[in-house]
Amino acid sequence: IMKAYLSLMRDTHQVVTDKVERKEIRRAFEYAVRAHEGARRKSGEPYILHPIAVARIVVKEIGLGATSVICALLHDVVEDTFVERSDIRREFGRTVEVIIDGLTKISGVFDHQTSAQAENFRKMLLTLNDDVRVILIKLADRLHNMRTLHFKTNEESRRRIARETMDLYAPLARRVGLHYVASEMEDHAFKQLN
Repeated sequence: IMKAYLSLMRDTHQVVTDKVERKEIRRAFEYAVRAHEGARRKSGEPYILHPIAVARIVVKEIGLGATSVICALLHDVVEDTFVERSDIRREFGRTVEVIIDGLTKISGVFDHQTSAQAENFRKMLLTLNDDVRVILIKLADRLHNMRTLHFKTNEESRRRIARETMDLYAPLARRVGLHYVASEMEDHAFKQLN
């Protein structure tokens, strides 16, 4: 875990130079570690490695700053742990709370089967009113999930996620100018579908 965290901090070095922001990233990391304590991914590795990987994508591959790194580290705590929105606001401020809330809401847009792709896009676009970083962090989250999709044992689940990625996430990544993210998502999805 510490090795992954230190890699993240090396990645942030170019973008986040302010010592106060770097301390806030450390605080968010420690908070997420406590919140996800004992949780594991399908691969068997500690769950906290997923938010760290998403934070690395956010800073290294998408080029976002400290607030986005903090939100990436905390992106699953409200949805998957004992942490409430009010806890996030108290600990990290209103901006982080708004982004985390948007990430929690957008999970409902993407992660459940729905009949109309247009309706998904409509709901997703409504979240842009809060902060565009919600979409960018969600794309980073999906990219990491696609990179680790092979750990899911259920083939039907892998295929559903791959189809959802091809239909929603990859086109969205292209629309916001993240063509390399879309291409990588499509490559991973294609492997599952074909």
